[in-house]
Amino acid sequence: MSACVPTRAADPTRPAHTHQPHSPPPTPPRRFRIESADLSAAIAVFLIALPLSLGIALATGAPLQAGLVAAAVGGLVAGRVGGSALQVSGPAAGLTVVTAELIQHYGWRATCGITVLAGITQLGLGCLRVARTALAVSPAIVHGMLAGIGITIAVAQLHIVLGGVPQSSVLDNLVGLPDQVARMQPAAVSMSVLTLVLLFAWPRLPGRTGRLLRKVPAALVAVAGATATASLAGLTLPRVDLPSWSSHALAGLPEGPVLGVAAAVLTVTLVCSVQSLLGAVAVDKLVSARPELQARVGRSALDRELLGQGAANVVSGALGGLPVAGVAVRSSANVQAGAVSRNSTMLHGVFVVVAALLMVPILELIPLASLAALVMAVGIQMVSLHHIRTVTRHREVLVYAVTTLGVVFLGVLEGVALGVAVAVGVALHRLTRTRITHEEKGGVHHVRVRGQLTFLAVPRLSRALHLIPRGADTVVELDGSFMDHAAYESLQDWQSGHSAQGGTVEITGRAGTRIAEPADSAHCRCRPWTPWRNHHCKDPSAMGPTSRSDGGDQEAGEPRPSGHQLARGISAFQRNTAPLVREELARLAREGQRPSQLFLTCADSRLVTSMITSSGPGDLFVVRNVGNLVPLPGEESGDDSVAAAIEYAVDVLKVRSITVCGHSGCGAMQALLASEPGGALTPLKRWLRHGRPSVERMTDADRPKPRLTGREPADTVEQLCLTNVVQQLEHLRAHDSVARALREGALELHGMYFHVGEAQAYLLADGLEAEVFGHVGAADDLRHPA
Repeated sequence: MSACVPTRAADPTRPAHTHQPHSPPPTPPRRFRIESADLSAAIAVFLIALPLSLGIALATGAPLQAGLVAAAVGGLVAGRVGGSALQVSGPAAGLTVVTAELIQHYGWRATCGITVLAGITQLGLGCLRVARTALAVSPAIVHGMLAGIGITIAVAQLHIVLGGVPQSSVLDNLVGLPDQVARMQPAAVSMSVLTLVLLFAWPRLPGRTGRLLRKVPAALVAVAGATATASLAGLTLPRVDLPSWSSHALAGLPEGPVLGVAAAVLTVTLVCSVQSLLGAVAVDKLVSARPELQARVGRSALDRELLGQGAANVVSGALGGLPVAGVAVRSSANVQAGAVSRNSTMLHGVFVVVAALLMVPILELIPLASLAALVMAVGIQMVSLHHIRTVTRHREVLVYAVTTLGVVFLGVLEGVALGVAVAVGVALHRLTRTRITHEEKGGVHHVRVRGQLTFLAVPRLSRALHLIPRGADTVVELDGSFMDHAAYESLQDWQSGHSAQGGTVEITGRAGTRIAEPADSAHCRCRPWTPWRNHHCKDPSAMGPTSRSDGGDQEAGEPRPSGHQLARGISAFQRNTAPLVREELARLAREGQRPSQLFLTCADSRLVTSMITSSGPGDLFVVRNVGNLVPLPGEESGDDSVAAAIEYAVDVLKVRSITVCGHSGCGAMQALLASEPGGALTPLKRWLRHGRPSVERMTDADRPKPRLTGREPADTVEQLCLTNVVQQLEHLRAHDSVARALREGALELHGMYFHVGEAQAYLLADGLEAEVFGHVGAADDLRHPA
């Protein structure tokens, strides 16, 4: 009898609420929360962005409010929509020259309209997901473009530093510089010098006090120091003039030839996009140095970043702001100040808005010469000596120089186009420049090919190869990174013909290069794991009956591996594999080995441990012996090698697991089954006595027998191979170091069986049943038999 619970009558005036019996409870709305790290980072970035935004606006000839608008929009719009959480966007020095040219040619309102069109173009490119294509531009072109812009900025701002007004072009500024020096204004020069001194000296303050003071941005200190000095000294010189926001000009439609406007839009789009995307990649590198931040922020989504930059440029241009792009100085300061989310970027935008509305009287005290000195320093820093050394090391200094000079004397778009043309020409020159030499040393003909081997070099290669007499020993050394199909076929055809005439050909390469190598014959399809005997299946000298390593007779006609094949294998490693692993091996040589596994397996030549475990250098500490045996402690008869390896792996290397791996068709297990008492006690028989407990375990009817999933062992040999793995795991537990590590929970034991004929690995699990390796999930507990 159930208890009755009084119920309340339904109120027809109340809305009916239905709740599915198994639906999750409603999720409470998330509260907006700003972390203290983001707040402090936002303040640091704001203090850097405020003077730089005014300085860049001054350098372009735009209204000074335009710099504040761009900084606010870059923080709020690009910071919220963009794909790089910690990149700070705003008016960038890299856009100064472009914007100045547009203002002189089209006027300010039309320039804002071009910025809007550039933003729309960026939105379209972001929707097409072509952001990574921009990263294909040669770094020499990008660095050359920025260097050219930096030189242009520095030369123009030097006139303001001296108290004058810059001209429209670099040539005019350079020509007018002597006259400007003669008419320089002492007040402007003194404030500029003070700004530069504070800017470069502030980050170098020594001691604990200096470390605390350096937390205040140097740009803010420099401008604030010059402003305070000029005000206290009562100097008369041009200062910041911020007109009323009510008279602020908004965007207008550009007038002029369609092609000219399209070129202007393309230039702004190119510079903004490339600078922003490269900045996002640079921010990722800074974030990667902080693992805890990398897990939280993640990598930049470049297509989304392009969409965010496009949206910011649309809004900034519509509101009468400068073009927006990612700014390296502010982004670096944001990461170094400890920002943990995009909230820091957005907060910095809020602070700019507040400053633009409430700090106008303070901002109007700043001398224009101080802002010009600040921007001039930024322009000088854009000519990076590190970048010059890098492009020189990669033999791209010509591309860098042409791009830089093109930007300085012709314009950004023209300079970049010249840089691309020169880069293509340099690439084609390198591709077609091939040096082929032939010489004879000690009866061996050496043909050396330096450079890329393409169809253009085939005639010269053929002439050099046909200088070699019939039947001669030949070495062809290829020093390059590319060989096209025409060159490959030409070299292969000559090699086949020369070998048919009794000659020998060896294709080699310099250490550290990897290059396509013709096969030994037209029908050979060798792979890196192909056994040596299959590499020389046509070699008559290798024919003949041999004895196999597993005790059986090798069929007549099968080749016998030789020392020559070992040398060829080593040569192939040096040519193909060494360049790929050299860096990792160098790291292991410095840090020492730290393997996580001890892998104990049979010495059978068919077991390639790194292949069946997909492991690399430093992963496995491998012990191999006949029969993958683990002698019990005290029974090794003077041979402690296995016990020593176990002790070293567990106590010194601190491995986390030990795997005993058996395999099908094991010759040691066959020898155990075929052994008879008596006879001479050879070293092999003395060793195999450690496998007798496995035979006894298999013949014990009271013990369960390991088997493979889905079928019984194929024969007695396979049954013994499986049983031997289980038995050797028990022997492992008898070793003191293993037993101690197992008790402490610091070690796991695994059993493994590899079927050679099936190329299938099995793992022994609970209940003595083997699991197919491919069927085991990553989260499954793979343990040894109980």
